[in-house]
Amino acid sequence: MSHPNGIAPHGGQLIDRIVTGAQREEFLSKADFLPRVQLDERAVSDLQLIAIGGFSPLTGFMGKADYDRVVEEMHLANGLPWSIPVTLSVTEEVAAPLKEGSLVRLDDPTGRYIGVLQLSEKYTYDKAREAVKVYRTDEEKHPGVAVVYRQGNVNLAGDVWLLERDPHPLFPTYQIDPAVSRAAFQEKGWKTVVGFQTRNPIHRAHEYIIKCALETVDGLFLHPLVGATKEDDISADIRMRCYEIMLEHYFPNDRVILAINPAAMRYAGPREAIFHALVRKNYGCTHFIVGRDHAGVGDYYGTYDAQYIFDEFDPAALGIQPLKFEHAFYCKRTQGMATTKTSPSSAEERVHLSGTKVREMLRRGELPPPEFSRPEVATELAKAMKV
Repeated sequence: MSHPNGIAPHGGQLIDRIVTGAQREEFLSKADFLPRVQLDERAVSDLQLIAIGGFSPLTGFMGKADYDRVVEEMHLANGLPWSIPVTLSVTEEVAAPLKEGSLVRLDDPTGRYIGVLQLSEKYTYDKAREAVKVYRTDEEKHPGVAVVYRQGNVNLAGDVWLLERDPHPLFPTYQIDPAVSRAAFQEKGWKTVVGFQTRNPIHRAHEYIIKCALETVDGLFLHPLVGATKEDDISADIRMRCYEIMLEHYFPNDRVILAINPAAMRYAGPREAIFHALVRKNYGCTHFIVGRDHAGVGDYYGTYDAQYIFDEFDPAALGIQPLKFEHAFYCKRTQGMATTKTSPSSAEERVHLSGTKVREMLRRGELPPPEFSRPEVATELAKAMKV
Protein backbone atom coordinates (compact mmCIF):
# COMPACT_ATOMS: atom_id res chain seq x y z
CA MET A 1 0.00 0.00 0.00
CA SER A 2 1.43 3.36 -0.97
CA HIS A 3 1.43 6.40 1.28
CA PRO A 4 2.51 10.04 0.81
CA ASN A 5 5.37 9.48 3.27
CA GLY A 6 6.77 6.07 2.35
CA ILE A 7 5.42 2.77 3.72
CA ALA A 8 1.75 2.86 4.70
CA PRO A 9 0.91 2.95 8.40
CA HIS A 10 -0.79 -0.11 9.84
CA GLY A 11 -4.36 0.00 8.59
CA GLY A 12 -3.52 2.56 5.91
CA GLN A 13 -3.97 5.83 7.83
CA LEU A 14 -1.74 7.50 10.41
CA ILE A 15 -4.00 8.30 13.35
CA ASP A 16 -3.89 11.77 14.90
CA ARG A 17 -5.84 12.23 18.14
CA ILE A 18 -4.17 15.42 19.39
CA VAL A 19 -7.03 17.84 19.85
CA THR A 20 -6.75 21.45 18.65
CA GLY A 21 -8.74 24.64 18.24
CA ALA A 22 -12.33 24.92 19.36
CA GLN A 23 -12.61 21.27 20.36
CA ARG A 24 -9.64 21.62 22.70
CA GLU A 25 -11.13 24.74 24.25
CA GLU A 26 -14.41 22.90 24.73
CA PHE A 27 -12.68 20.01 26.50
CA LEU A 28 -10.74 22.43 28.71
CA SER A 29 -13.94 24.26 29.64
CA LYS A 30 -15.37 20.97 30.93
CA ALA A 31 -12.34 20.18 33.10
CA ASP A 32 -14.16 20.62 36.42
CA PHE A 33 -17.37 18.89 35.34
CA LEU A 34 -16.20 15.59 33.85
CA PRO A 35 -15.76 12.39 35.87
CA ARG A 36 -12.08 11.64 36.31
CA VAL A 37 -9.89 8.60 35.79
CA GLN A 38 -6.25 8.78 36.85
CA LEU A 39 -3.85 6.99 34.52
CA ASP A 40 -0.70 5.19 35.59
CA GLU A 41 2.61 5.61 33.74
CA ARG A 42 1.89 2.87 31.22
CA ALA A 43 -1.60 4.17 30.41
CA VAL A 44 -0.16 7.65 29.84
CA SER A 45 2.33 6.15 27.37
CA ASP A 46 -0.48 4.25 25.64
CA LEU A 47 -2.60 7.41 25.41
CA GLN A 48 0.30 9.31 23.87
CA LEU A 49 1.07 6.57 21.34
CA ILE A 50 -2.55 6.30 20.28
CA ALA A 51 -2.73 10.09 19.86
CA ILE A 52 0.45 10.44 17.78
CA GLY A 53 -0.34 7.46 15.56
CA GLY A 54 2.26 5.08 16.96
CA PHE A 55 -0.53 2.59 17.65
CA SER A 56 -2.38 3.13 14.35
CA PRO A 57 -5.06 2.01 13.55
CA LEU A 58 -6.17 2.30 17.20
CA THR A 59 -8.11 5.49 17.94
CA GLY A 60 -8.66 4.64 21.59
CA PHE A 61 -8.55 1.92 24.22
CA MET A 62 -9.80 -1.44 22.97
CA GLY A 63 -13.39 -2.58 23.21
CA LYS A 64 -14.30 -6.16 24.05
CA ALA A 65 -14.47 -7.43 20.45
CA ASP A 66 -10.94 -6.22 19.69
CA TYR A 67 -9.64 -7.28 23.10
CA ASP A 68 -10.97 -10.84 22.84
CA ARG A 69 -9.67 -11.41 19.33
CA VAL A 70 -6.25 -9.92 20.12
CA VAL A 71 -5.89 -12.11 23.20
CA GLU A 72 -7.02 -15.27 21.41
CA GLU A 73 -5.85 -14.79 17.81
CA MET A 74 -3.42 -11.82 17.67
CA HIS A 75 -5.69 -9.92 15.29
CA LEU A 76 -8.12 -7.04 15.70
CA ALA A 77 -11.82 -7.66 15.12
CA ASN A 78 -11.41 -6.30 11.57
CA GLY A 79 -8.74 -8.90 10.81
CA LEU A 80 -5.62 -6.71 11.04
CA PRO A 81 -2.65 -8.28 12.85
CA TRP A 82 -2.25 -6.96 16.41
CA SER A 83 -0.63 -8.93 19.22
CA ILE A 84 -0.91 -6.97 22.50
CA PRO A 85 -4.08 -5.70 24.20
CA VAL A 86 -4.10 -1.92 24.67
CA THR A 87 -6.65 -1.38 27.42
CA LEU A 88 -7.52 1.04 30.19
CA SER A 89 -8.25 -1.00 33.31
CA VAL A 90 -9.88 0.48 36.42
CA THR A 91 -11.45 -0.82 39.62
CA GLU A 92 -15.15 -1.63 39.81
CA GLU A 93 -15.55 1.36 42.15
CA VAL A 94 -14.08 3.73 39.57
CA ALA A 95 -16.05 2.20 36.70
CA ALA A 96 -19.46 2.05 38.39
CA PRO A 97 -20.53 5.73 38.09
CA LEU A 98 -19.19 6.16 34.55
CA LYS A 99 -21.90 6.21 31.88
CA GLU A 100 -21.35 4.71 28.44
CA GLY A 101 -21.62 7.42 25.79
CA SER A 102 -20.25 10.11 28.10
CA LEU A 103 -16.90 11.90 28.24
CA VAL A 104 -14.33 10.99 30.89
CA ARG A 105 -11.45 13.23 31.94
CA LEU A 106 -8.07 11.47 31.89
CA ASP A 107 -5.46 12.68 34.38
CA ASP A 108 -1.78 11.74 34.63
CA PRO A 109 -0.36 10.30 37.89
CA THR A 110 0.10 13.84 39.26
CA GLY A 111 -3.56 14.74 38.69
CA ARG A 112 -2.95 16.89 35.62
CA TYR A 113 -5.70 16.89 32.99
CA ILE A 114 -4.12 15.43 29.84
CA GLY A 115 -6.83 13.73 27.79
CA VAL A 116 -10.43 12.76 27.21
CA LEU A 117 -12.08 9.37 26.71
CA GLN A 118 -15.39 9.00 24.88
CA LEU A 119 -16.59 6.01 26.90
CA SER A 120 -18.19 3.53 24.51
CA GLU A 121 -18.04 0.36 26.59
CA LYS A 122 -17.25 -1.08 30.00
CA TYR A 123 -16.43 -4.78 30.28
CA THR A 124 -14.84 -7.28 32.63
CA TYR A 125 -12.14 -9.66 31.48
CA ASP A 126 -10.30 -12.80 32.56
CA LYS A 127 -6.86 -11.81 33.89
CA ALA A 128 -5.54 -15.37 33.96
CA ARG A 129 -6.56 -15.91 30.33
CA GLU A 130 -4.82 -12.70 29.27
CA ALA A 131 -1.70 -13.71 31.19
CA VAL A 132 -1.45 -17.19 29.71
CA LYS A 133 -2.31 -16.16 26.15
CA VAL A 134 -0.24 -12.96 25.93
CA TYR A 135 2.68 -13.77 28.27
CA ARG A 136 2.61 -17.58 28.05
CA THR A 137 2.56 -17.87 31.84
CA ASP A 138 0.30 -17.15 34.80
CA GLU A 139 3.21 -16.64 37.21
CA GLU A 140 3.02 -13.34 39.02
CA LYS A 141 6.81 -13.08 39.13
CA HIS A 142 6.68 -12.30 35.40
CA PRO A 143 6.67 -8.46 35.33
CA GLY A 144 4.04 -8.23 32.60
CA VAL A 145 1.74 -10.68 34.33
CA ALA A 146 2.21 -8.82 37.62
CA VAL A 147 0.90 -5.64 35.95
CA VAL A 148 -2.19 -7.48 34.66
CA TYR A 149 -2.93 -8.96 38.10
CA ARG A 150 -2.52 -5.57 39.83
CA GLN A 151 -4.76 -3.59 37.50
CA GLY A 152 -8.51 -3.12 37.88
CA ASN A 153 -11.13 -5.68 36.86
CA VAL A 154 -12.98 -3.45 34.40
CA ASN A 155 -11.74 -2.19 31.04
CA LEU A 156 -12.92 1.20 29.80
CA ALA A 157 -13.10 1.42 26.01
CA GLY A 158 -13.52 4.23 23.54
CA ASP A 159 -11.88 6.89 21.42
CA VAL A 160 -9.40 9.21 23.13
CA TRP A 161 -8.01 12.68 22.60
CA LEU A 162 -4.73 14.06 23.90
CA LEU A 163 -5.04 17.70 24.95
CA GLU A 164 -1.45 18.64 24.19
CA ARG A 165 1.74 16.97 23.00
CA ASP A 166 4.20 18.09 25.65
CA PRO A 167 7.97 17.86 25.04
CA HIS A 168 9.54 14.90 26.77
CA PRO A 169 11.00 16.11 30.10
CA LEU A 170 14.34 14.35 29.54
CA PHE A 171 14.71 13.99 25.77
CA PRO A 172 12.82 16.77 23.98
CA THR A 173 15.18 16.83 20.98
CA TYR A 174 14.71 13.10 20.46
CA GLN A 175 10.91 13.20 20.63
CA ILE A 176 10.27 12.45 16.97
CA ASP A 177 6.67 11.39 16.41
CA PRO A 178 5.55 9.21 13.46
CA ALA A 179 4.51 12.05 11.16
CA VAL A 180 7.89 13.72 11.71
CA SER A 181 9.98 10.57 11.33
CA ARG A 182 8.19 9.75 8.08
CA ALA A 183 8.89 13.24 6.74
CA ALA A 184 12.55 12.93 7.79
CA PHE A 185 12.95 9.62 5.96
CA GLN A 186 11.44 11.20 2.84
CA GLU A 187 13.70 14.23 3.11
CA LYS A 188 16.76 11.99 3.33
CA GLY A 189 15.59 9.93 0.38
CA TRP A 190 15.44 6.74 2.45
CA LYS A 191 13.15 4.23 0.78
CA THR A 192 14.17 1.41 3.11
CA VAL A 193 14.60 2.03 6.84
CA VAL A 194 15.41 -0.51 9.55
CA GLY A 195 14.13 0.01 13.08
CA PHE A 196 15.98 -1.16 16.18
CA GLN A 197 14.38 -1.63 19.60
CA THR A 198 16.10 -2.12 22.92
CA ARG A 199 15.57 -1.41 26.60
CA ASN A 200 19.24 -2.13 27.43
CA PRO A 201 22.41 -0.09 26.93
CA ILE A 202 23.94 -0.72 23.52
CA HIS A 203 26.78 -3.25 23.42
CA ARG A 204 28.98 -4.82 20.75
CA ALA A 205 26.45 -7.51 19.83
CA HIS A 206 23.80 -4.85 19.24
CA GLU A 207 26.26 -2.80 17.23
CA TYR A 208 27.15 -5.79 15.08
CA ILE A 209 23.60 -6.75 14.11
CA ILE A 210 22.59 -3.11 13.57
CA LYS A 211 25.51 -2.59 11.20
CA CYS A 212 24.78 -5.84 9.36
CA ALA A 213 21.23 -4.58 8.82
CA LEU A 214 22.45 -1.12 7.82
CA GLU A 215 24.47 -2.69 5.00
CA THR A 216 21.18 -3.70 3.34
CA VAL A 217 18.97 -0.60 3.76
CA ASP A 218 19.13 3.16 3.25
CA GLY A 219 18.87 4.25 6.88
CA LEU A 220 18.66 3.23 10.52
CA PHE A 221 15.96 4.36 12.96
CA LEU A 222 17.52 3.81 16.37
CA HIS A 223 14.46 3.78 18.60
CA PRO A 224 15.12 2.90 22.26
CA LEU A 225 12.16 2.54 24.57
CA VAL A 226 11.97 5.13 27.37
CA GLY A 227 8.61 4.31 28.96
CA ALA A 228 8.09 2.24 32.09
CA THR A 229 10.51 -0.68 32.54
CA LYS A 230 11.47 -3.05 35.38
CA GLU A 231 13.12 -1.50 38.41
CA ASP A 232 16.43 -3.26 37.74
CA ASP A 233 16.65 -2.13 34.11
CA ILE A 234 19.21 0.62 33.51
CA SER A 235 17.52 4.03 33.41
CA ALA A 236 16.58 5.69 30.13
CA ASP A 237 18.87 8.70 30.56
CA ILE A 238 21.94 6.46 30.90
CA ARG A 239 20.90 4.35 27.92
CA MET A 240 20.35 7.43 25.76
CA ARG A 241 23.78 8.79 26.67
CA CYS A 242 25.29 5.47 25.54
CA TYR A 243 23.52 5.79 22.19
CA GLU A 244 24.80 9.32 21.78
CA ILE A 245 28.36 8.10 22.42
CA MET A 246 28.00 5.29 19.90
CA LEU A 247 26.63 7.62 17.22
CA GLU A 248 29.39 10.12 17.85
CA HIS A 249 32.21 7.61 17.49
CA TYR A 250 31.06 4.46 15.68
CA PHE A 251 28.22 5.18 13.21
CA PRO A 252 27.88 7.30 10.05
CA ASN A 253 25.67 10.10 11.36
CA ASP A 254 24.07 10.78 7.97
CA ARG A 255 22.54 7.29 7.94
CA VAL A 256 21.09 7.16 11.46
CA ILE A 257 18.22 8.91 13.24
CA LEU A 258 18.03 8.50 17.01
CA ALA A 259 14.58 8.95 18.53
CA ILE A 260 12.74 7.85 21.66
CA ASN A 261 9.90 5.37 21.80
CA PRO A 262 7.60 6.53 24.63
CA ALA A 263 6.07 3.06 25.07
CA ALA A 264 6.14 1.00 28.24
CA MET A 265 7.69 -2.47 28.17
CA ARG A 266 5.30 -5.42 28.47
CA TYR A 267 8.03 -8.13 28.52
CA ALA A 268 5.72 -10.27 26.38
CA GLY A 269 8.51 -11.82 24.31
CA PRO A 270 7.24 -13.12 20.94
CA ARG A 271 3.98 -11.18 21.00
CA GLU A 272 5.81 -7.99 21.88
CA ALA A 273 8.20 -8.50 18.96
CA ILE A 274 5.20 -8.30 16.62
CA PHE A 275 3.88 -5.30 18.55
CA HIS A 276 7.25 -3.52 18.34
CA ALA A 277 7.45 -4.19 14.61
CA LEU A 278 3.99 -2.74 13.94
CA VAL A 279 4.78 0.37 15.97
CA ARG A 280 7.98 0.91 13.91
CA LYS A 281 5.96 0.41 10.73
CA ASN A 282 3.80 3.32 11.89
CA TYR A 283 6.95 5.40 12.37
CA GLY A 284 7.83 4.64 8.73
CA CYS A 285 10.24 1.71 8.99
CA THR A 286 10.21 -0.91 6.26
CA HIS A 287 12.36 -3.41 8.19
CA PHE A 288 12.72 -4.37 11.85
CA ILE A 289 15.56 -6.15 13.65
CA VAL A 290 14.56 -9.18 15.73
CA GLY A 291 17.43 -10.65 17.69
CA ARG A 292 17.87 -13.15 20.48
CA ASP A 293 15.02 -13.31 23.03
CA HIS A 294 13.42 -10.08 21.83
CA ALA A 295 11.41 -8.40 24.63
CA GLY A 296 11.95 -11.45 26.80
CA VAL A 297 12.49 -11.78 30.51
CA GLY A 298 13.83 -14.68 32.57
CA ASP A 299 13.37 -18.08 30.93
CA TYR A 300 9.77 -17.68 29.81
CA TYR A 301 10.48 -17.78 26.07
CA GLY A 302 12.68 -19.80 23.80
CA THR A 303 15.77 -18.06 22.45
CA TYR A 304 14.30 -17.50 18.99
CA ASP A 305 10.55 -17.71 19.68
CA ALA A 306 10.28 -13.99 18.86
CA GLN A 307 11.53 -14.79 15.35
CA TYR A 308 9.38 -17.88 14.82
CA ILE A 309 6.16 -15.98 15.62
CA PHE A 310 6.54 -13.86 12.47
CA ASP A 311 5.97 -17.03 10.45
CA GLU A 312 2.44 -17.22 11.91
CA PHE A 313 1.41 -14.04 10.08
CA ASP A 314 0.73 -13.16 6.45
CA PRO A 315 3.78 -11.03 5.53
CA ALA A 316 1.64 -8.70 3.42
CA ALA A 317 -0.77 -8.15 6.32
CA LEU A 318 2.09 -7.32 8.68
CA GLY A 319 3.59 -4.97 6.10
CA ILE A 320 7.06 -4.79 7.66
CA GLN A 321 10.00 -7.12 7.01
CA PRO A 322 11.65 -8.74 10.05
CA LEU A 323 15.44 -9.09 9.90
CA LYS A 324 16.24 -12.11 12.05
CA PHE A 325 19.66 -12.32 13.70
CA GLU A 326 21.35 -15.05 15.69
CA HIS A 327 22.99 -14.38 19.03
CA ALA A 328 26.18 -12.42 18.33
CA PHE A 329 29.40 -12.85 20.31
CA TYR A 330 33.01 -11.78 20.21
CA CYS A 331 35.06 -14.43 18.43
CA LYS A 332 38.58 -14.77 19.80
CA ARG A 333 39.73 -16.72 16.75
CA THR A 334 38.67 -14.13 14.16
CA GLN A 335 39.05 -11.23 16.60
CA GLY A 336 35.72 -9.68 15.77
CA MET A 337 31.99 -9.92 16.33
CA ALA A 338 30.29 -12.92 14.75
CA THR A 339 27.50 -15.47 15.01
CA THR A 340 27.48 -19.23 14.54
CA LYS A 341 26.63 -18.54 10.89
CA THR A 342 29.94 -16.78 10.27
CA SER A 343 32.41 -18.03 12.90
CA PRO A 344 34.34 -21.31 12.90
CA SER A 345 35.23 -20.89 16.60
CA SER A 346 34.66 -23.34 19.41
CA ALA A 347 32.51 -22.47 22.42
CA GLU A 348 35.65 -21.63 24.43
CA GLU A 349 36.64 -19.02 21.85
CA ARG A 350 33.39 -17.06 22.15
CA VAL A 351 32.71 -14.22 24.57
CA HIS A 352 28.99 -14.11 25.45
CA LEU A 353 27.82 -11.36 27.78
CA SER A 354 24.24 -10.32 28.40
CA GLY A 355 22.81 -7.05 29.65
CA THR A 356 22.15 -8.80 32.97
CA LYS A 357 25.80 -9.83 33.29
CA VAL A 358 26.95 -6.31 32.45
CA ARG A 359 24.77 -4.89 35.24
CA GLU A 360 26.24 -7.44 37.66
CA MET A 361 29.79 -6.52 36.63
CA LEU A 362 29.13 -2.81 37.00
CA ARG A 363 27.64 -3.28 40.46
CA ARG A 364 30.85 -5.09 41.45
CA GLY A 365 32.85 -2.13 40.16
CA GLU A 366 34.16 -4.04 37.12
CA LEU A 367 34.26 -2.56 33.62
CA PRO A 368 32.83 -4.75 30.83
CA PRO A 369 35.67 -5.98 28.61
CA PRO A 370 36.29 -4.23 25.25
CA GLU A 371 35.14 -7.40 23.49
CA PHE A 372 31.68 -6.65 24.81
CA SER A 373 31.35 -2.87 25.27
CA ARG A 374 33.05 0.02 23.54
CA PRO A 375 35.32 1.63 26.15
CA GLU A 376 33.52 4.99 26.05
CA VAL A 377 30.21 3.24 26.73
CA ALA A 378 31.69 1.09 29.51
CA THR A 379 33.10 4.20 31.19
CA GLU A 380 29.75 5.98 30.98
CA LEU A 381 27.94 2.98 32.47
CA ALA A 382 30.47 2.65 35.29
CA LYS A 383 30.19 6.35 36.08
CA ALA A 384 26.41 6.13 36.19
CA MET A 385 26.41 3.07 38.44
CA LYS A 386 28.54 4.90 41.02
CA VAL A 387 26.15 7.83 41.32
